[in-house]
Amino acid sequence: MPKLSDLKVKLFTDGADKAQIMEMAKQPWIAGFTTNPSLLKKTGVSDYAAYGRDLVAAVPDRHISFEVFSDDIPEMVAQGRVIASWGKNVYVKLPVTNTRGEPLFEAVRSLSRDGVKINMTAIFTPDQVARAVAALDGGAPACVSVFAGRLADFGIDYRSIMQDSVARARKTRNIEIIWASTREVFNVVEADAMGCHIITAPADILKKLTALGTKTDAELSLGAVQSFRDDAIAAGLKLAVPASRAAE
Repeated sequence: MPKLSDLKVKLFTDGADKAQIMEMAKQPWIAGFTTNPSLLKKTGVSDYAAYGRDLVAAVPDRHISFEVFSDDIPEMVAQGRVIASWGKNVYVKLPVTNTRGEPLFEAVRSLSRDGVKINMTAIFTPDQVARAVAALDGGAPACVSVFAGRLADFGIDYRSIMQDSVARARKTRNIEIIWASTREVFNVVEADAMGCHIITAPADILKKLTALGTKTDAELSLGAVQSFRDDAIAAGLKLAVPASRAAE
């Protein structure tokens, strides 16, 4: 089992709460941050531009991804150009399609060739990976976010698409693969072993990484038994057992 210091995959925090982002930014092993409209909703953000500029000013030296929210492709492109103006460390997240299933590959190709850093997101299929990489290859620095965790939620084996994504991106000079929708600490270990460039995860998962490699499986077993025993005592559990059985 690797330790945190052994990991080669870059670690991004997925979240939109500024206080949490600032807390995670204190950790030198956090390389960037990703947000999305769902996370912004949870934190109550309404003035997007003010929020984005404030966050870039607070964390000017690391990747930050902000997503467009229009469903009209020309307007999505326009929003992307506005978001890109917030800072040099900003990556514009554009989904692979709009809600009508209309693809954005040509849109991201144009933006990327104009120097806009892109994070193409909501990628789930091998074809989407191939077309996203083809669209972004040779342009500005870019990322392709593959939703491994959400695939796993529906019983779909994500390993082949992640391996294919990494192989395709490593043939380019400007594209990195982001392992997205992370569900557990072991996903970080998997992403690292596959040679994935980046994994983005909620802060509560990333905070557990400092424990990597600190306990053996036998120690974990004993610890679990001890916690069950401690909780039984703390709860005051009682169970009457016949004297003859108690002596066995």
